[in-house]
Amino acid sequence: MPGNEKSAEVENPATKERWVYSEIVKDHFFHPRNLLLEEPREGQFDAEGVVGSPACGDVMRVWIKVNRETERIIDFKWKTFGCGSAIASSSMFSAMATENGGLTVDQALKIRPQDVMERLGGLPARKIHCSVLIDKAFKKAADDWFRVTGQHERIFSESGRVVDSRLNITDHDIEEAVLEGARTLEEVQKKLKVGVGDPVAIPAIEQLIRFYSEKYYG
Repeated sequence: MPGNEKSAEVENPATKERWVYSEIVKDHFFHPRNLLLEEPREGQFDAEGVVGSPACGDVMRVWIKVNRETERIIDFKWKTFGCGSAIASSSMFSAMATENGGLTVDQALKIRPQDVMERLGGLPARKIHCSVLIDKAFKKAADDWFRVTGQHERIFSESGRVVDSRLNITDHDIEEAVLEGARTLEEVQKKLKVGVGDPVAIPAIEQLIRFYSEKYYG
């Protein structure tokens, strides 16, 4: 498909791993859509979502302005500190959410990480987490919008399997900690205190850390 050709391989100097980026990824990296460089003015947007951690190099901030009558997203800005894949994923998600006059909040919530990767022409296996992070950042912005407008029943709640019954921490909480840079049990416990009061859960927690680390980072 024109515009979706693969570039020459790029080699990670530290690991010697070779990655391939599509022309679309490079276009969104070098010419990002809807990027906000300065801090937003007070009242410029209706809601904000932040996800990520400097520990893994990817921090994403999303701002949205929504038409209160139609719930269409009339403005979507973002700022991402991270790699080229993170920037390209943020840019593409913002373009998808605002195309054709803007999606409604509910329509934008249906955009999946796989949809972002497909529109980008694919991402290297170790960069899949970038499309997941922008999805989570937008969900947090949508939740903020629901809080602002008093629609608390619409706030996104991702249920999961409880792995620490004392703290009611689920596998999705472990997943998010890994996406935010935690790679070891100690790093996850710094974020969540998971397993501290329930040591029986530690083997399952360590298994989840390995699973999500492999899933998103290879």
